[in-house]
Amino acid sequence: MNDLGLWLVDISGTPEGARFATILALVSALAHAIFGALQKGRYDPWLTRGAIDGWLLVLSAPIALFVVPWPNLTMGFILLGAIVVHFAYKVTMALAYERAAYTVVYPVVRGTGPIVTVLAASLFFGEHFTLVQWVGVACLSGGILLLAVRNLAEETVDLHALKLGLIWALAGGFLVAVYTTYDAYGIRQSPDPFTFLAWFFFVTAFDFPILATMRYRRMVTKPDLGPLMWRGFFGALIAWVSFGGVLMATRLDKVGEAAVLRETSVVFAAFIGWFILGEKVGPRRLLLMTLVALGAIIVETGG
Repeated sequence: MNDLGLWLVDISGTPEGARFATILALVSALAHAIFGALQKGRYDPWLTRGAIDGWLLVLSAPIALFVVPWPNLTMGFILLGAIVVHFAYKVTMALAYERAAYTVVYPVVRGTGPIVTVLAASLFFGEHFTLVQWVGVACLSGGILLLAVRNLAEETVDLHALKLGLIWALAGGFLVAVYTTYDAYGIRQSPDPFTFLAWFFFVTAFDFPILATMRYRRMVTKPDLGPLMWRGFFGALIAWVSFGGVLMATRLDKVGEAAVLRETSVVFAAFIGWFILGEKVGPRRLLLMTLVALGAIIVETGG
């Protein structure tokens, strides 16, 4: 294990580790907002995810195979489980994005995830939130879900597609909690956290490039692959920061708190849309974003 890995293991569960976990979770939230902006409705969601995973394979392979230690047998079985869980999540999200608008699906998924994750962390890791922290979770998740309702008012609605999209989005939120809890367990079982990270990104990225290639071949009107591949490249880099950051945060401190802080990504996403993409925010969205941020502050300070 390298010096950085040893340092991270040493500070796990300490006040220093908790502070660093907070920083990692917030950086992860910002990166996830950028990741979301890259995916925002320009390409078929199956192709987008396939391009991202293809680049994750290319970028992660040399690190996994030649830089970090190889996983032991126990870690190998944990990684097999991660492949199944994340494949289910990615399929669910692609199905949700096919049927309902990104601005509706994304907040539903991100608003549902923290509630289930906090409950799962309590059950599996013995991490119990105080009443004050639960108030913070209610503010954050409630604010995010109300953002979905607000965004829904601006969409041209196909009710049948919307219902299916929301069902898949709720399933996606549940699977966010499942993979957050499962991956937190996985990285905590690894003597070297970077071994788990590198191999995780490597082995969970094989599936969607295959599915995307099959889908692309069946398309009558095929999109230009050049811009899609660039989008996938940047998405893969951001995925390392976003998902790697929150995974490391769950290794250093409480799983539930890291999961809640990461969902401030909706606030960062709104600011990116406001200041960079020129989207209108308005007083209602601003109020809901404030509620989300307030919820995260309550969770972080109310323990």
